[in-house]
Amino acid sequence: MTAALDHAPDVVLDAARWRARRQAHEHRVERWIAPHLARRQAGIRHPVEDFLFTYYSHRPAQLRRWHPGAGVVLRDADPAEFGPAYRRDRRGLTLDTEAVRRRRADAIDWIRTLLVRTAERPGFFGCFGLHEWAMVYRQTQAEVRHNAWPLRLDPERTAEVVENARIRCSHFDAYRFFTPPARPLNLLTPTRETQHDLEQPGCLHANMDLYKWAYKLSPLVPSELVADCFALARDIRTLDMRASPYDLTDLGHPPVRIETPEGRAEYVAAQRGFAERAAPLRARLIAECDRFSRPAV
Repeated sequence: MTAALDHAPDVVLDAARWRARRQAHEHRVERWIAPHLARRQAGIRHPVEDFLFTYYSHRPAQLRRWHPGAGVVLRDADPAEFGPAYRRDRRGLTLDTEAVRRRRADAIDWIRTLLVRTAERPGFFGCFGLHEWAMVYRQTQAEVRHNAWPLRLDPERTAEVVENARIRCSHFDAYRFFTPPARPLNLLTPTRETQHDLEQPGCLHANMDLYKWAYKLSPLVPSELVADCFALARDIRTLDMRASPYDLTDLGHPPVRIETPEGRAEYVAAQRGFAERAAPLRARLIAECDRFSRPAV
């Protein structure tokens, strides 16, 4: 369980300031949301751009909606615009942080522990994105998840890449999509129960999931932080699919050929860059957790 920390004084925003922040957030995320909704209406699927809206549970309308975060008072704000989690006091409208914290105490503790333990580990940069290859291992073109897009190599050559590699996937939510014959080839057997013990900061999916942890902490964290994590996850997904066995050249995503030494070097360089970008976001999420909770003594 969690107990409250002593807080710094609340930040009070006048109407002009908080409305400007809300407008900036809505404008920023709309450039991601609008194309996705247009494709959805047209029945078009994009394996890169739509992934964050289909794999994760946060809906476009939820991403668009702005929250200031815990400890912020909005002057001249209409409670109907922000929902029942907010309360009014003499200064203005503010999130009922204590009520939200009580409802989510266990989830906040679980997320904070995962973030802290991940940050404490060294990054591993030798996986080369082979999780995507293990997800199509020994499948036909018709069986693979994104079967509207061709594989770069024929099924036998794709299988050889997997079989000749050292697969060390530490991320449960990637590993669970491995094909059954690919699972024994992984050096680890991640489970939900071992997630705190295995996640490490070099993993593309662990860094992509910062978006998930950010929106699961909303509205306690500011929406700008959620959007920052979304932006990182979107860029990571691009590398994820460029390094995959799929040929997405027609979508403007040339392959990172991890089956070659040059491709592996390109992948590792990009992976390290994403780990560097993810570190301060992870630290910000931990700091936000620490603002409104601490482990009970």
